[in-house]
Amino acid sequence: MSVVDKLIKYVKYETTSDENSVTVPSTEGQRVLVEELKRELQALGLETALDENGYLFGYLRNNTGKNLKKLGLLAHVDTSPDMSGKNVNPRILPYEGGDIVLNEELQIVMKESDFPQLKDYVGENLLVTDGTTLLGADDKAGVAEIMEVLEYLFQNPEVPHGDLHVAFTPDEEIGRGPHHFDVEAFGAEIAYTMDGGPVGELEYENFNAASAKVTVKGRNVHPGTAKDKMKNSIFVAMEYADSFDRKDTPEHTEGYEGFFHLNDIEGDVEETSLYYIIRDFFEDTFEGRKVQMMEAASALNEKYGEGTVTVEIKDQYKNMRTMVEPHMYLIEHAKKAMEMAGVKPIIKPIRGGTDGAQLSYMGLPCPNLFTGGENYHGRFEFISVESMEKAVTVLKNLVSIYAEEV
Repeated sequence: MSVVDKLIKYVKYETTSDENSVTVPSTEGQRVLVEELKRELQALGLETALDENGYLFGYLRNNTGKNLKKLGLLAHVDTSPDMSGKNVNPRILPYEGGDIVLNEELQIVMKESDFPQLKDYVGENLLVTDGTTLLGADDKAGVAEIMEVLEYLFQNPEVPHGDLHVAFTPDEEIGRGPHHFDVEAFGAEIAYTMDGGPVGELEYENFNAASAKVTVKGRNVHPGTAKDKMKNSIFVAMEYADSFDRKDTPEHTEGYEGFFHLNDIEGDVEETSLYYIIRDFFEDTFEGRKVQMMEAASALNEKYGEGTVTVEIKDQYKNMRTMVEPHMYLIEHAKKAMEMAGVKPIIKPIRGGTDGAQLSYMGLPCPNLFTGGENYHGRFEFISVESMEKAVTVLKNLVSIYAEEV
């Protein structure tokens, strides 16, 4: 079974995570896929450990007799709740350029004008959806690529390798991936997440992240007699939102620029809630953003009365760069593995987060490698077969590099 065949198999498992669930994993479908992966790992000769929270570890033992670093490879099995992952219907399309009709009946078209990066894939084979679901290459492509490398090592036992520790984890898409990850039981000294995008991506910087809930209290009075009595929480909430620079948002920022993102709003005259995420690469400006949110609330409380606006901020994850920089050989080895595969390394910050960010702060330095996918979390998600094959070659090279290091 080829790497793309593995991906096609895995995406047909419904594994959408659910941020409103209190179970671990958050959805049962994730556990179903992990059970299948456990069987596949065992068939490839790995020792396995699957805990009650749906974290699957696999161990392939050192075959060199040398004292080598224990290398971890990780991917997550859940898909984003931003779009349905049920009844995914993938197909392979030889891409010759232009627009791609995903679903003729529903007139769903991936337009080259909307996604100019399609021009980079002319002559390649693209795995696409039928336009009614996401694909799930984020991160089942990472799962498939790791499994492909393990199958290669199983079929070629003469290939030298150190201890390989594999982890397939739940709930990354809702920020809980490492929450029940037992680093000590996993046993790797260093690791890589296979959770990046286009070919060449190599990432060891990510956002500092926090969530914020802003609650605005109003006072409802019959509108016929409301003069000088009513306090409409909706208008106060709008005023709060307007206190931030409209350009300081995801749709106007790139590179190392951070943002405030108003992700949801709900309410009525009596009470309105605004839900934000805060993102910034730099610790000082990240903390400054949190202060800015509190100061905006204070200004409105001074205007409308104490207790009108309250802000609850929760830190989510930190920039892994601080924890990876003492181990820069991780990056150098990954660059070498890519160059050996004819891939140009593209070192860039992640405008988001991965399990590796939290795991790095848990004592497991863990940069991120490309899987080859594009347009994650939506109906226009796709991945190139050739990109996946390059990712597999890079992983094979990486295993070889670590097998040579004593």
